[in-house]
Amino acid sequence: MPLPCLGYRSSPLPLVPPPPAEAAAMGAGGPRPAAGPPDGGWGWAVLGACFVVTGFAYGFPKAVSVFFRALMRDFGAGYSDTAWVSSIMLAMLYGTGPVSSILVTRFGCRPVMLVGGLLASAGMVLASFATRLVELYLTAGVLTGLGLALNFQPSLIMLGLYFERRRPLANGLAAAGSPVFLSALSPLGQQLLERFGWRGGFLLLGGLLLHCCACGAVMRPPPGPGQRPRGDSASDAPGEMETDGAGLRLREAPPGGRTRRRLLDVAVCADRAFAVYAVTKFLMALGLFVPAILLVNYAKDAGVPDADAAFLLSIVGFVDIVARPACGALAGLARLRPHVAYLFSLALVANGLTDLSSARARSYGALVAFCVAFGLSYGMVGALQFEVLMAAVGAHRFPSALGLVLLVEAVAVLIGPPSAGRLVDALKNYEIIFYLAGSEVVLAGVFMAVATNCCLRCSQDAPPSSGTEGGASDTEDAEAEDAEAEGDSEPLPTCSEEPGGLEALEVPSPGAGPSEPEVEAEPGVDPETV
Repeated sequence: MPLPCLGYRSSPLPLVPPPPAEAAAMGAGGPRPAAGPPDGGWGWAVLGACFVVTGFAYGFPKAVSVFFRALMRDFGAGYSDTAWVSSIMLAMLYGTGPVSSILVTRFGCRPVMLVGGLLASAGMVLASFATRLVELYLTAGVLTGLGLALNFQPSLIMLGLYFERRRPLANGLAAAGSPVFLSALSPLGQQLLERFGWRGGFLLLGGLLLHCCACGAVMRPPPGPGQRPRGDSASDAPGEMETDGAGLRLREAPPGGRTRRRLLDVAVCADRAFAVYAVTKFLMALGLFVPAILLVNYAKDAGVPDADAAFLLSIVGFVDIVARPACGALAGLARLRPHVAYLFSLALVANGLTDLSSARARSYGALVAFCVAFGLSYGMVGALQFEVLMAAVGAHRFPSALGLVLLVEAVAVLIGPPSAGRLVDALKNYEIIFYLAGSEVVLAGVFMAVATNCCLRCSQDAPPSSGTEGGASDTEDAEAEDAEAEGDSEPLPTCSEEPGGLEALEVPSPGAGPSEPEVEAEPGVDPETV
């Protein structure tokens, strides 16, 4: 069996404990009831909605930049002051991750996305009436950015509930929405600016963002066995476990009828797999976006005509569109999926080496080659980043983990690109910036691979716990439930560690009985509220 990537689970959704009769049949080698994600059906509609939401979330803040010259002229402001509109929008997208996690856990994906679509649209509509830059910061920046954040995170959570066997491909296809929408929204914004001015353009873009509400409307929970209708008197019985349609554990009603549920599971930070991923994302975000931001100005500084320099970004976008779904399909192969963390590390190293090798590129041909290589590696990173996180923490902790990771990434985004811009202004040298950005991304990839491998070795050397001690934690029970592999996913061997370690997986034997239900549910999506 190939060496697994420890801590990255092939089956993120825990199964609902079956009735005693079914449990006996399973223990005797009988058929197991299907309780995993449907991997199709309505999931394709959810994937389409996630494609649109991802495109708006990542493409819209960049597409708004086509209005900057008109805003500078009307408000008499400089470029740096005007650019804060996009910066605030991106800061809200990343920095409000924990808030979005709490709202999804409390109310469900569908209502959060509907409200988010309304906020995003209202922000742009109100921005069309702005008379000061501060008003643009509050409307187009804060309000629209918050609305996009409340759409982006729930769409990824729901995608993970609908796909398991085809999840890498689904993540790759959804991630392709970013380059597609960026390629479409920028020329659309330019046409709107020429025909209606920036105020009319903002007003029409606000109407376009109402499509996020339509995307939120399709986010219904997946069907599955073990679902109990709301209002069933049996659901209030002491000790009963409430589950959703996909078998995701929600909460257990203890004696007295009161349920316990954490809205944000900060305990996920103690998981070694999550800690490794968070550090990797921080290092990655410091340098990943810098070359794309400075590419056009770098080409102009090398003597490339303006039109040809602008076309370089289009090359990156076209390659990115092809690379994301292709990499998602590649990561879904049975032999590669257990090693998805190493594939992610390889993509990061390739991206960083591309930056380092192109630092002295001055000819247009060399810059085109850089754009092809950069677009390929950048697309691989975009396709794999959320698949790695889903596999690392499991679906029941993914909402909290995603919110915390986005918050970490927000800090890095606010440090990396602005610092690079200041260095360019001070040094008048793009070569040093490319060396720094490439080194940071390479460091992120090397750290991801080495840390994952070291944790694997430590876990293999650690003695297995008995599982009968009274100090066993809820997290360890959740890990045992998550270990049951579905479909053609390759099972991962593991051993147990103390809580807070990089937990490995147990491979259930064919005749093994079901896992015990948890006393306290992990925070997740409550489809009953959707």
